[in-house]
Amino acid sequence: RAQEEPFARAWHTANARALRGEGPLWVALGDSMSQGIGAASIDGGWVGQLHGRLVRAGSPLRVVNLSVTGARLRDVLLYQAPQLARLGAGVALVTVLAGANDMFPPARRRYAPGYMAELLTVLPPGRTVVASLPRRNRAALAVNAVLDEAAGRGFITIADTRGMTLRSTVGTRSDDLFHPNERGYAALADTFSRTIPAELAGRRPL
Repeated sequence: RAQEEPFARAWHTANARALRGEGPLWVALGDSMSQGIGAASIDGGWVGQLHGRLVRAGSPLRVVNLSVTGARLRDVLLYQAPQLARLGAGVALVTVLAGANDMFPPARRRYAPGYMAELLTVLPPGRTVVASLPRRNRAALAVNAVLDEAAGRGFITIADTRGMTLRSTVGTRSDDLFHPNERGYAALADTFSRTIPAELAGRRPL
């Protein structure tokens, strides 16, 4: 919670700088995971780490991070997606990492698949990467089924986080035992890096 406001301010500043630049845009949508909460700074989150790798590889991508700590899928749909739409045709890549907050409390879960399905209808086809949910409850499996169907149509690419377990995250969680630490975010950056089109990824392999 102590990181929420300073990280939001840091991304606001970074976004303004990115929008003054030139080159194709990568727009990140989501919640605290895309803010990088749990890392020492926004550069240590998965978005910051992956963008750093891309820059070092010679990628032309600028990043604008519209994620908000605490956001649920409904918030991404109602508030972040319209901001994305206003950025126009210069958006070359959209990433979405959201849905964890829809799993708590359990009463929220039943709405998550519908919100994800609706969100996918307003995202740019062929330019969107969405993370699957690692959880195995009925709602998470239904969300993943929505993603699999959209990926099968070529509408999105999936950054697949399925298969994660508590044991597999040992040593990768921050002090709050919920968000990743920088090691955990590095692994998430690895997952997303495999989805970046070659023409956007720069000269050297990630």
